[in-house]
Amino acid sequence: MSETPSTAGPAETGEVVELRVHGVSGAGPEQVLDRPHAYQVAGDSNGGFFRPRPGYPDSCGPGGVTVEAYRWSDLPSGTAVRTLSLVFLLPFMLCNVAAWMRPNPTGSHTMMKVLCRILGLTLTALYVLSIVGAALDLVAWQCMASPRCVRDRDWLSWLGTQPTGLRLAVLSLIPIGAIALIWWLSARPGRPFSAFHAPKTTGSGPYQLAAVGRWDSAPLVGRLRSIHVATAFATLDASLLAARLSPGVSVVTLVLGVLVGAVLAACIALICARNLIDHPEPRPTADAVTRMLRTFTCGLTVLVVLVVLLDPAPWPPGIGLPRYGAFLAWVFVAQTLLLAGIGLVVLRHRGLRSRRRGWGAPAIAAVATGLAVAFSSELVYRIADLLNREEPTAARAVISPPPAYKWAIFGFVLAVLGALVVAGLVTVVSARGRYRAAADIVARDFPDAPPKAAPRLRQVERTIARARFTEHLEPITMVYACLIGLGLATSALGLMGRFPADVIQGYIGIPGDLVNFFLGVGSYVIAAILLGLVVGGIFAYRTVEFRRYVGVIWDLGTFWPRGTHPFAPPCYAERAVPELTQRITYLVGQGNRVLLSGHSHGSVLLAAAVLQLPERVGSRVALLTYGSPLRRLYGPLFPAYVDESVLREVGRRVGWRWINIWRDTDQIGSWIFSPNRPGDPTRPDDPAATVDRRQIDPRDVVPPPSDSVPPPIFGHWPGESDDRLTESVRELAERLRTETS
Repeated sequence: MSETPSTAGPAETGEVVELRVHGVSGAGPEQVLDRPHAYQVAGDSNGGFFRPRPGYPDSCGPGGVTVEAYRWSDLPSGTAVRTLSLVFLLPFMLCNVAAWMRPNPTGSHTMMKVLCRILGLTLTALYVLSIVGAALDLVAWQCMASPRCVRDRDWLSWLGTQPTGLRLAVLSLIPIGAIALIWWLSARPGRPFSAFHAPKTTGSGPYQLAAVGRWDSAPLVGRLRSIHVATAFATLDASLLAARLSPGVSVVTLVLGVLVGAVLAACIALICARNLIDHPEPRPTADAVTRMLRTFTCGLTVLVVLVVLLDPAPWPPGIGLPRYGAFLAWVFVAQTLLLAGIGLVVLRHRGLRSRRRGWGAPAIAAVATGLAVAFSSELVYRIADLLNREEPTAARAVISPPPAYKWAIFGFVLAVLGALVVAGLVTVVSARGRYRAAADIVARDFPDAPPKAAPRLRQVERTIARARFTEHLEPITMVYACLIGLGLATSALGLMGRFPADVIQGYIGIPGDLVNFFLGVGSYVIAAILLGLVVGGIFAYRTVEFRRYVGVIWDLGTFWPRGTHPFAPPCYAERAVPELTQRITYLVGQGNRVLLSGHSHGSVLLAAAVLQLPERVGSRVALLTYGSPLRRLYGPLFPAYVDESVLREVGRRVGWRWINIWRDTDQIGSWIFSPNRPGDPTRPDDPAATVDRRQIDPRDVVPPPSDSVPPPIFGHWPGESDDRLTESVRELAERLRTETS
């Protein structure tokens, strides 16, 4: 919990306070302040405000400003255990982000959110089905019914001789435990985001970026969580009851089947009822309905397990859990249709020729679905390999997952390979243009470079060319999205019991053994991807250099509130933005002027905070951004929330006391309104034309007289000690003193 404002250690009345907000690098307060000694004046261990410790030399910033840093890097991260849990929640996070990537027209908002929420329900169902496939299909049904499988396995043989109903009832505790685990993880307040709340009324107006962090999403997330928990238990119930159906089945089983179907239909209906659940404050009716549905489904699960255990009717024959493969294939088909629907919504509202058409929504939704399918398939196949490891070659097919999983692995690997091929083609095709533009920039920036600087010039050209590759990522993601959709569509062949090797050999002529080898390799590719995500999730918050490249994806995803999937990681902006707004308001209320200085993602937090400031506060605020992704990443990815009108409103709120520093070597940040390169037309009547300041990077390509090596290439690195940055601080501080006196 933050300290109250009265104990926050304000600057002297009338001072200019430079409030620095770092980016995704997770820098410590000493690095952000560029001072060796810092102490905390507000906040807590997860997010807080720091200042140079008084009594040490050089405790003031450029132009005599009082320097203060806001450190928020621990809000989206945490312990290694939590980081690992967040990695496994990655598909849910991406599904949640996809809904925020809707196109700009207001009419697309409702349909996009509904489709993404239903897709989120299928991801929850797929999570449960993967556990059901491993525990009930492979172990309880297939392995325990095979004497060869349970032989020399004491941990299985004790239950292998028991009736089928008892085996399924006992091992149903595993998916129940998995549901309880994800329920608990999503309900835990991983960080005290509720410590700060934005005021009920703000000056944000219609500007959508201001909605981030302006409302408490806990009531909405609670309703969504209840619906998803009910869906999860109903999926388990449906799997058990579908397997139980056979001639002579009891009336109780049929009644339970009807109730489970009604629960699933109710979950879909509630997800689509935005007027009922889309409220950021408690609503007794909606809260009671969703809780009752969750409680009813939990009780229904108990009855289903008891019926499975006690019903004496014979079980239908089958190699695998009856109807489980068909259930799984229909989920894949539903996901294919939902991805196609999301793409059609974007196409309908933006058109193929629109530059800011919001194609990020279907692409990220496809990535989320592909990862969920890959994780589920890998879990089931690894369990099957574990159970088959002691079998001779001729008997390795004893324990086999449903055909739909094989088609899923086949489609996922093809999508990954296709995306890699397209990435290679885009790299090659765009290389000439990128390097030509980089050469022109270098020639203009360093016209008098001596011949000995040629290696350094080539290095700068390569850096600029690589930085410009960020603008060519869209075709890669779109190809991946299309291939994932096609791969999921092929899973429908699993409904007919067809395997990839048989179909491909019969229609294309590729040997089935080669197809099976490809599937085996693909399974290990998925395992490598999963391992890479785990390792990346750990090192992204432990190694600053690594976090610069990996952390931006995670911080971008957890910046958006959980409005679609409740099992996504918590949104740190729900604390960071109101906390910044409160701190800025307090400092201005003490008679200070505030210079907001944000690097990379810190500039996004500050832009959202500025839109929440009352007019009287914004009139005493200036803004300095550097390495800002507002135009380059947030504009194309979130066109409904970050567009030019929103950015112009940010400038108006601070009286156009805004400087944005950008570099051609930066792969993430860029200009916001205009590049303002030498020779570009000027717009003297437009205040936005004065915002962007291009910074030549590096400063030179030859060593200065005082050094033996050339100046470094900063790229996306903040460079707090760069005198060109401190000069901008002095300029804005002087403008604050003269324009707000």
